[in-house]
Amino acid sequence: MNNNDNPFIVTGRIKPEYFCDRKEESERLIKLLLNGNNIVIKSDRRMGKTGLIQYCFNNPTFTENYYTFFIDILHTTCLQELVHELGRAVYEQTVPRGKKMGQRFLKALRSLNGKFGFDTISGTPTFSIGLGDIEHPEYTLEEIFGYLQQADRPCIVAIDEFQQIGKYPEKNIEALLRGHIQEIDNCHFIFAGSEKNMLRLMFGNRSRPFYKSADNMDLNAIPCEEYVKFICEKFSDKGRKIEPETAKKVYDMFEGHTYYIQKIMNEAFSNTFPGEECGLDVVMDSLQSILNDNDGLYKEHLSKMTLRHKSLLYAIALDGWATQITSGAFIKRHKLISASSVQSAIKKLLEEDWVIEEGKRYRVSDRFFGLWIKTVILS
Repeated sequence: MNNNDNPFIVTGRIKPEYFCDRKEESERLIKLLLNGNNIVIKSDRRMGKTGLIQYCFNNPTFTENYYTFFIDILHTTCLQELVHELGRAVYEQTVPRGKKMGQRFLKALRSLNGKFGFDTISGTPTFSIGLGDIEHPEYTLEEIFGYLQQADRPCIVAIDEFQQIGKYPEKNIEALLRGHIQEIDNCHFIFAGSEKNMLRLMFGNRSRPFYKSADNMDLNAIPCEEYVKFICEKFSDKGRKIEPETAKKVYDMFEGHTYYIQKIMNEAFSNTFPGEECGLDVVMDSLQSILNDNDGLYKEHLSKMTLRHKSLLYAIALDGWATQITSGAFIKRHKLISASSVQSAIKKLLEEDWVIEEGKRYRVSDRFFGLWIKTVILS
């Protein structure tokens, strides 16, 4: 089967016809950006933030009249890495548009003079900058913002997992960024992230530099009715069938979490040939295939955890959503050591993102990992 036939996209850009719902969210995001606002988007990881932003960036108004940049900084650990990611994104979107922008880029980034490569045919610079070349990231950052300010069209920068800057070792990163953002009027920003509590503190605490500096958008699960309709239509469009009840079971299994539904339906679609029906048996076999594919990775994850951490992780996975985890009942039911042991272990699991907290409820961050623990380890 040609992979391009699969309408359930899990990586890369999503074509408009394969973009499920989010009509209100996309209209609001586009409206806010066109009216010169900054926006903070909060949602669970893999709920569809990236897809929504890129979908909006593909709007003709933006493709024809704006420069748009998207950077994911989840993997970054310091200001130097952030500056490198931003510099690369800005270069790749603006310099190829014309020689004039290339010259401006070279002129603006004085701190990196002599460290660019050049295309022998076009004579334009190539972004061959390494992390070690950025010796004074705070100066280079200032130069990048200066370049954006002088760009020949308005700019929009989307920074995914923005809360990561709060974990950098350098002090006053929030103040540094906020200072630059306040001074630039040719550029607006989308701050997206999955650690909701950190983002609420960043943008809702009076003592923080980003306090009330952006409009708020919470990205929740797509309504069940809309998602089920989307799934059934996409199967039908490709000459296949799936009953609404089956699609709803997938939705309920993952509580509307976009990535996991898309991944399951991607696999199930590939296992359903034209003219056939995707029944619940196909869905469950597809889920098992995904868990089997990740078996080695999940075992490696567990091998790096202490017994105390694994025991609490197993307890949370078994409950699905765990509550009152320091209570005597929870500790006794899952044969844990003590309340103090649980408190220590949950702090570590949260820090390393094995578990997420939502309203004093806890669950395994990776829903597939949680299911694998239940079906393989605890069965």
